[in-house]
Amino acid sequence: MELAANAWALPLALLVTGFASGVHCVGMCGGIVCAFSAGGGGLRRQLAFNLGRISSYAAAGAAAGMLGSAGAWVAGALPAQTALYVLANAMLILVGLHLAGAGGWLARIEALGAPLWRRLQPLAARLLPARTPGQAYAAGLVWGWLPCGLVYGALAAAAFAGGPAAGALAMLAFGLGTLPNLLAAGLAAARVRAFAARRAVRVAAGSVVFGFGAVGLAHAAGVGEAIRRGLLCL
Repeated sequence: MELAANAWALPLALLVTGFASGVHCVGMCGGIVCAFSAGGGGLRRQLAFNLGRISSYAAAGAAAGMLGSAGAWVAGALPAQTALYVLANAMLILVGLHLAGAGGWLARIEALGAPLWRRLQPLAARLLPARTPGQAYAAGLVWGWLPCGLVYGALAAAAFAGGPAAGALAMLAFGLGTLPNLLAAGLAAARVRAFAARRAVRVAAGSVVFGFGAVGLAHAAGVGEAIRRGLLCL
């Protein structure tokens, strides 16, 4: 039962990560979200844009989870599955440290997504201005691939989630965590943004994510037996 509960640790940790990354998200996507506030139906367009963005996160999470589980299957050994579990929780610890301001390593990997974004950017530009929820959703689908170190860190953890569905769920949780801050940016809710920007909030959230990873690592020794008994699937 305890290890089964741990299956929800990654989505919960990434939900917290998404919220704690609010200032970063507003800096990268806040401008485009604010553009949807103009005119009638602004909230509907904002929700549609964010739904598209989160859909892309979930699709990327499914792909990452599939690749991770395929790697474990090809390895064909229980130690490989245990290693995936350990790596997922190690990624949570690193993301938690980054959120708390103890490391800037995620910023260095944003460049990895630059080639893909150069191809998608012209399409993103053609989808704006989005005057209908459908157009806003399409724009969100494209903007979901904007290079972002925190998204990549979350994806790296999702790769070890245990499969496509688990990876999609993990990134869905991350996307939902980013939603309040981006909606606040679009609605000019400065108080919510200011709350997320406080260092104490970021340190607290980073500590929570770090704690999820640390607890996961503490249970790593029991992962092999849980897999054998069918209590945990990687």
